[in-house]
Amino acid sequence: MNSLPPLLDMAIWGLAGTISMTGILFAANGLGLSRLSIPFLVGGIFTANRQWANLIGFALYLVGGWGFALFYFLFFSSIGIYSWWIGAAVGFLHGLFLLVAALPLMPFVHPRMASSYDAPVARPQLEPPGFLGLHYGGGTPAAVLAAQIIYGTVLGGLPQLGLTAP
Repeated sequence: MNSLPPLLDMAIWGLAGTISMTGILFAANGLGLSRLSIPFLVGGIFTANRQWANLIGFALYLVGGWGFALFYFLFFSSIGIYSWWIGAAVGFLHGLFLLVAALPLMPFVHPRMASSYDAPVARPQLEPPGFLGLHYGGGTPAAVLAAQIIYGTVLGGLPQLGLTAP
């Protein structure tokens, strides 16, 4: 399978991957393994209202999941391989990038997040995730990696199984 799947298939697989990834991250949060809520962090960029931050963040997270799915499918198409194990490997690398680079850089772009360079301020600020997201709990790295691996596995594996839209 060397060509890109149809747009409807990519949307369905992107949604399935995003739901799987989100479920793992929410489960880790609910089980107390991690306090990381990427939808809340993303939504908090746009509003200080916590309820709206969760709603806006979840909508943007869903759209972002679809966007990243397109990049995954472009990668699969460029190498001419759609498989669960390639998807898992790409998901692992994606998760590693999130933990090592994206989360630690978040305080520098998030208007309501403290950084390790900030002095105490009167207004409340979000705690920075830190390296590997460890400020949000010891289980955060494992949860993020598991979620990204499952995301990639779903995106690579569903086309391999021949599951396509009618």
